[in-house]
Amino acid sequence: MSVGTLLVVAVGAVLAPLVAEIAPIAVPVVVLEVALGILGGPVLGIAEVDGVVSALAGLGLGFLFFLAGMEIDLARIDGEPLRRGAAGWVLSLAVAFAVAGGLTLAGVDLPVVFVAAALSTTAFGTLLPVLRDAGILPTALGRSVMGAGVCGELLPIILMSILLTGAADRSLTALLVLAFAIVAGLCALAAFRVRPPWLARLMERSMHSSSQLPVRACMLLLVALAYLAEDLGLDVILGAFAAGMVVRLATGGGSEVLESKLEAIGFGFLVPVFFITSGLRFDLDGLTSDAAAAVLVPVFLCALLLVRGAPAVLYARVLGSRDRAALALLSSTTLPLIVAITAIAVDGGHMETDTAAALVGAGMLSVLVFPLLALSVRSKPRAAGVDLATEVPLGA
Repeated sequence: MSVGTLLVVAVGAVLAPLVAEIAPIAVPVVVLEVALGILGGPVLGIAEVDGVVSALAGLGLGFLFFLAGMEIDLARIDGEPLRRGAAGWVLSLAVAFAVAGGLTLAGVDLPVVFVAAALSTTAFGTLLPVLRDAGILPTALGRSVMGAGVCGELLPIILMSILLTGAADRSLTALLVLAFAIVAGLCALAAFRVRPPWLARLMERSMHSSSQLPVRACMLLLVALAYLAEDLGLDVILGAFAAGMVVRLATGGGSEVLESKLEAIGFGFLVPVFFITSGLRFDLDGLTSDAAAAVLVPVFLCALLLVRGAPAVLYARVLGSRDRAALALLSSTTLPLIVAITAIAVDGGHMETDTAAALVGAGMLSVLVFPLLALSVRSKPRAAGVDLATEVPLGA
C-alpha cells in the first residue's frame, strides 16, 4: 500500500471544494477532483494508483451510482416528463450510434457501443445544485430536465449491462435485467409496506447511536443488489443504482438525516477517491502527443450537444424557444457517467486510453460551459404562475 498516493488523494479531496469556493466562476467540484488527479499524476508524477486506492475507487464508483439512484424522485416526474425523457433518450441513442459510426467510417478508432453509451448520458446529479440554486426545479423546464436527466442516467446503465454481453446472450441478458428489476421492485415494496412499529422505533433510535442501523441496512442492500446483478451476469453498477432507487422509494425522500449520512460517506470519502483516481489514470501524454486524439475533445463536445440536445425538438408544446435551448444545453452536461463508462471500457480492453481521455476532457468542458450557457439563454420570468420562457401554466 502506498500511503503517499492515498495522501495525495486525500489532499485533492480537500482542495477541490476549497478551490470551487474561491473560483471566480462556478466550477463543479467533480471537475476539480479530476483536474487535481491529473495534476498529481500525469503532470507532477507524485502519485500512482495502487491496489488499495484502486479498490477504494471501485467502491466510489458503486457509491456514485447508489447516490445517483437516490436522487431520482419518480413522483415528481411521473407522467409526461418521464415519457418525453425516455423518448428523447431513444432519439439520442440513435443519433449517438450514428455519430460514433460516422467517426469510425472517418477513420477514428473507437468502440462504437461504449462511445454511443457515453454520449447519451446526462449528469443529473451534477445539474441538481445548479437547477436548485437558479430556482428552475419547480418550473416546466425543471421537470423536463429531471425527466431527461433520469433517463440519461438510468437507461445508459441498462444499455451497458445488455451490450457488454455477447450478441447471442443479449436476449437472455434483457430477460435477466427484467428479472433483476422485479427483484429490486419487490425489495422497494417490502421496504415501503413492511414497517412494523418496533422496527421503525429501532431504526429511529439507532440513527443517532453508534450502531447506525439504518446506514448499515442501506449498505447491506447496496452490496446485496450489486452481488445479485453480478451473479446474473449484469454490471454491478446496475445493482448499485437500483439500491439507491429502493432506498429513495422506501424513505419517500423524507429521511434527511439518513440521506445526509449516506451522502457524507459517498461525497465525503468514496466518490472523490473515484474521480481523483480517474484523474491519476488520465492519459495526458496520449492526448497531448497525438494531434488526432486532441482534436477528438472538441469533436466529442459538439457530439454531446448534438446527441443530447436533439430531443429538445420534442418539447415544442411545453417549453418556449429559450427554455428548449436551455434544456438542450443542460441535457448535454455530463461527466460522472462518462468517467465511469470509459473506466469500464479501458479496464475491459475495449477502449484506448487516449480516446477515453478525449471523452473525459469533453465531459469536463461540458460541465464547465453548458450550464452557464443554459442559464444565460433563459428568459426572465413573465408572470406569477407561468413558467419561464413559456406560456404553459405551472400546473399543466
